[in-house]
Amino acid sequence: MNLKIQAQDIPLTDGLRQHLASRLAHALNHGRDVVTRIVVRLSEVNGPRGGKDKCCGIEVRLKGAPALIVEDIQSDLYLAIDRASERIGRALDRHLARRRDFPSATRQQPFTEETPCSPLPTDR
Repeated sequence: MNLKIQAQDIPLTDGLRQHLASRLAHALNHGRDVVTRIVVRLSEVNGPRGGKDKCCGIEVRLKGAPALIVEDIQSDLYLAIDRASERIGRALDRHLARRRDFPSATRQQPFTEETPCSPLPTDR
């Protein structure tokens, strides 16, 4: 699992990095073989104005499929990480379930049964 963390206006401590890595490892454990890269973006939305301003955006790149993207904004950064990790884990589980239930259209069996066409009735 290739993990890249980008922090904007937030100090990236070792504790924060470990918390993020452990949450993502737990949430994305089911899809280890399809996940190629994870990009996490941590930022402050409102800056010095206050309020709910800590944002955690997670992008998970998959083999042969579009990326999954989740974002959560909370006043506590650890809570934003927890919620975004849970949501990306559920999104990955849904994606894997769809892939299992509805295989790709390219793998469908070709139509082999030939039905003879009867001539159209003619008006006399």
